[in-house]
Amino acid sequence: MKITLSDPPSTRLDLLPFTFTRPISEIRIGILTIREKWEKLLSANYDYQTEPYLQAQYPLSGSASIYVRSNILPNAQLAAEVSALKNGEALLDRNDSIIAMASASNQGDWGEISKQIVSPKKCDIPLNQIDKSWHIFQNNGEEIKKDFQLITKGRSSYKISDPHTKVYNESNIFLEEGVVIKAAILNAESGPIYIGKNSEISEGSIIQGPFGMGENSAVNVGAKIRRNTSIGPFSKIGGEVSNSVIFGYSNKAHDGFLGNSVIGEWCNIGADSNTSNLKNNYSEVKVWNYREDCFVPTGSQFCGLMMADHAKCAINTMFNTGTVVGVAANIFGAGFPRTSVPSFSWGGNSGFKTFHFDRAIEAINAMMNRRNKELTQTEKEILKQVYERTGKYRIWEKTD
Repeated sequence: MKITLSDPPSTRLDLLPFTFTRPISEIRIGILTIREKWEKLLSANYDYQTEPYLQAQYPLSGSASIYVRSNILPNAQLAAEVSALKNGEALLDRNDSIIAMASASNQGDWGEISKQIVSPKKCDIPLNQIDKSWHIFQNNGEEIKKDFQLITKGRSSYKISDPHTKVYNESNIFLEEGVVIKAAILNAESGPIYIGKNSEISEGSIIQGPFGMGENSAVNVGAKIRRNTSIGPFSKIGGEVSNSVIFGYSNKAHDGFLGNSVIGEWCNIGADSNTSNLKNNYSEVKVWNYREDCFVPTGSQFCGLMMADHAKCAINTMFNTGTVVGVAANIFGAGFPRTSVPSFSWGGNSGFKTFHFDRAIEAINAMMNRRNKELTQTEKEILKQVYERTGKYRIWEKTD
């Protein structure tokens, strides 16, 4: 069986800036990425149908497949129904939109392939999906609980051996091999806590579940991690973090508040930087939307920072409620930067310049080399595409 995780074009635009550098199914929500959830639920070969410039990194094969809408957050019931699809059949959600379809052809996009469907059937399973960037943190707590069950079912946790660590509801805490915990407080009464392989929780840290942390990550001394937070692999986290998702390979190692936020890969947040997640008049937060080319309402009072891959900010940076930061932006200086920072920007409240591509690549390689990683040529070409496609948002270039 082959499963193609297919990006609906309009949804992909709504999930920018995170989908500038990845298909929708590579977004982390909960403990796992969407693709990893499918892989644990359904044994199959997986590929991607996404933006053409991403396909070199995330390929699409030429064989028949079951196409699945990639922004759907799967569960066991859905996986069973998807695996039972025959050629020409499709699953529809309660709004009659296609969830998944089986096709002998991979010619064309999602819309063209859907025209081959001759036998649609209704799926009555309750489903969650991410249509907007803020849906990532809004659904994160529930996804941590689901992923915890997927990862730990039938397995035994490594024991917490440190006598100075206090735990609440230990049966809801799972440690992988090589985890080190010293003099911390872990409270899993409100949801599970999962700690990935070779990760470390340092002295004085307080963690509330639901919480998930990937392998080789660290929670630094005195950190306060509140409910519904996910930290991807190879990340370092400190200060106060609440209801946020950090995809991986990123650092928020020092004091400062991050709340109701999504942080991509290879980001760095400087010491004592803070995000506002609630407006001081308690009104609905609006966020920049690339598809509509304007600020759109989130329907929520709570929304912090949306920061794309390879973006960085200096010490004491202050982000206003609902700020969107593009790929490889570099932010510094006093005051609040604008609430929509284009990709490959350099500056802050006093104004921006272009972070020219070669200079940005130098900074990206410098950070990756610290983790013994190297930017591949394919990844560099993807970033070049992002640089060129986002030039229209760097409005100062028109007057330089």
